[in-house]
Amino acid sequence: MIKKNKPVYLCGFMGCGKSTVGKLLAKKLGKEFIDLDEYIEEREGMTIPEMFEQKGEAFFRERETAALSELPPSAGVVATGGGALLSEQNGTLARSLGTVVFIDCSFSICYDRIKDDPHRPIAASSTEQQLLERFEQRRPLYLAHSDITVDGSGAPLMIVSEILK
Repeated sequence: MIKKNKPVYLCGFMGCGKSTVGKLLAKKLGKEFIDLDEYIEEREGMTIPEMFEQKGEAFFRERETAALSELPPSAGVVATGGGALLSEQNGTLARSLGTVVFIDCSFSICYDRIKDDPHRPIAASSTEQQLLERFEQRRPLYLAHSDITVDGSGAPLMIVSEILK
């Protein structure tokens, strides 16, 4: 069950539907939607691929942690990046601030959605096998750092309904 009057943080692998579901969920709840990656891009004045290229993944991960703790109180639904809630620190922080929902989606569905997306630096620079290994490594962490797990294989509105149950 989601905590009343607290933010909902959506986590899951790249392409599981965090942003799509997040926008719909925020609308249903009458809350503000924030895409954490877009929030970071605005604050840093560069795209995520540029951050990875110019400053490295470690820099970007530091920005994720900072952004999680700095989000405005109005943040109702937050779509986190695929790696944002992998660290114990970020997982604990998000759970202390609100409810973390893991959108559990199969690798094949996620891969079909991300394989040709140039805005995903990890996907663009990895083979399908490397992404599968990353998926298998991350899934247990998403489970460990979430309060609720929902099936991400259905239509976005079905996923929203499942979160609200």
